[in-house]
Amino acid sequence: MNKAVLEGLLFVVGEDGLTLEQIEDVISVSEDEAKSLVLELKKDYESDTRGIRIDFLGNRFKLTTKYEHRTYYQKLIENPETNFLSSSALETLAIIAYNQPITRVEIDDLRGVGSVSVLRKLVAKGLIKESGRSDLPGRPILYETTNEFLDYFGLSNISELPDMREFIEKAKVDDDSDDSDLYTSKYVEIVDTID
Repeated sequence: MNKAVLEGLLFVVGEDGLTLEQIEDVISVSEDEAKSLVLELKKDYESDTRGIRIDFLGNRFKLTTKYEHRTYYQKLIENPETNFLSSSALETLAIIAYNQPITRVEIDDLRGVGSVSVLRKLVAKGLIKESGRSDLPGRPILYETTNEFLDYFGLSNISELPDMREFIEKAKVDDDSDDSDLYTSKYVEIVDTID
């Protein structure tokens, strides 16, 4: 069971990874048991039937993709049918663009949901990049947009982004101008069609 817990933990933390001490603390095991769990899971991933592996990078254990499958990952990223930005990706990009440099935790707080997988996709597409480490405890990774981001949205520099105050003011005006009760008006329309 602890091996499955470790796998889930590594998935949840994503590119931040886990130190051996964090594994010991969260799963409540000794250093030897933590090492044994990592080695067992690493051995499981060595099978040809698995697409991920565990790497020790930057003093942390991380789930990564297998290098030998890189051509397939590249095809996926370059495929026009899969090369679109979801609403969560656009939301995350906007947060980064207007607040850069910014940490994953700050992005998660603004979005209200986890952003690990969205950040991975945006990094893979080259729209954002790691730009150093914050001075906050744990020294989390900072993210910022790239030149590819500017190209993708037809901007020559980041200052060309629309002023968010205009959108906020427009949203306020739209909210104030429509005082109708949407529930009641829809209900009346449905009742009228039944009669």
